[in-house]
Amino acid sequence: MKAKVNERTFRLVISGLLAAFTTIATLLIQIPTPTKGYMNLGDCFVNISAWILGPVYGGAAAGIGSALADIISGYSVYAPATLVIKALMAAASAVVYVKLSSRFSGFGSRIAAAVTAELIMAAGYALFESVLYGSAAAAIPGIPANIVQGILGAVISVVLFEAVLKRIPYLREK
Repeated sequence: MKAKVNERTFRLVISGLLAAFTTIATLLIQIPTPTKGYMNLGDCFVNISAWILGPVYGGAAAGIGSALADIISGYSVYAPATLVIKALMAAASAVVYVKLSSRFSGFGSRIAAAVTAELIMAAGYALFESVLYGSAAAAIPGIPANIVQGILGAVISVVLFEAVLKRIPYLREK
């Protein structure tokens, strides 16, 4: 039982750390978009949270960290949607990675998982902004910016994980 408690404590601590990294990466560089949102580097930690912690803890870290950045940045209206969208991104990224990693390399599986997550992000914000602004047409200008953010997030997360994080002993088994 003690090992299980230690594993849960470890996951909780790493979740908090990754939520903080997600917040910082999101706040570090913010490029405003036409729909009053912003592009950022937080998506790289959304994917990394998923690959390290799995769908539940990774989703919590990604959603909480990203929503916190929205609140700190003055984009509070986006925070509830961000919480859900980023948590769904991480959950999908974790599930796709686990499903594909048994048949393909970790590198290829991470690329597919990151692309899946970023598609969820672009679609999620388009849907949210359609509701927020009362028109699908009003959300269209934000889609290219979300796609650019998604590409950057996918590339950076895969490169960072492959170059640095997979060398950490605990993460080798993931």
